[in-house]
Amino acid sequence: MSIQRVTSKWAKTQVLLRSEHLREYMPATELFSKESLRTMLAQYSMVYVKPVNGTFGKGVIRVEQYAAPGRGFRYQIETSIRTFATFDQLYNSLYRYQVGKRYLVQRGIFLLRHQKRRFDIRVMVQKNPQGSWEATGIIGRLAHPAKIVTNYHSGGTPMPFEQLMNGHLSATEQQAYRQRLNKLSLSIVHQLQQAYPRIKEIGVDIAVDTRLRPWILEVNTCPDPFIFRKLPDKSVFRKIYRYAVAYGRYKRK
Repeated sequence: MSIQRVTSKWAKTQVLLRSEHLREYMPATELFSKESLRTMLAQYSMVYVKPVNGTFGKGVIRVEQYAAPGRGFRYQIETSIRTFATFDQLYNSLYRYQVGKRYLVQRGIFLLRHQKRRFDIRVMVQKNPQGSWEATGIIGRLAHPAKIVTNYHSGGTPMPFEQLMNGHLSATEQQAYRQRLNKLSLSIVHQLQQAYPRIKEIGVDIAVDTRLRPWILEVNTCPDPFIFRKLPDKSVFRKIYRYAVAYGRYKRK
């Protein structure tokens, strides 16, 4: 039986929002429109605009409203930054990205930093050979200094979770926090499976804000297992790959 993939971020968001437990971890997310952008900027001052069906962080835009009255707005895509005096100018510029595509606007989370660079966390969850769900790997993704996304394919650096969290939590606290993220990710996959029964793996992207609160940024049903090869502990990738072979993502060698 083929592995089910779900490309629409909006569809996956709707499924997760059905869970009262998961709802508290979800940043406010709406389909992009002039009104949703205006409302969310007024409420949160910083949002991310992202393609409904995008991958690898491509097309993601960070949009900000300056705190001081009359200062205006700005957005960044890749390494390009543009500023605008009025909301209409901002919207008209962003609108050109929307032609022929659907976008989301999501509350921006102010991420923890390591050496002044933002990072988030990827948790890998897979069906094990016994048919049960298991959190098989956790890795940090450190953003490129000049970019707004953490994805490896956009210049991000995969790093051990512990290395990135060292400045924020003690070793004991890290272990407990890691278990918390694993448990959250397992809740996510059980919720998604109700709508998509043939999924076999997910990658959960989790933002940790400056108060150490976790947020579910995105769930990928075709996660890249190979970033886990960057970890010093090579057994993590070997297990992930072995499970992926068992449920048919890769052929046995």
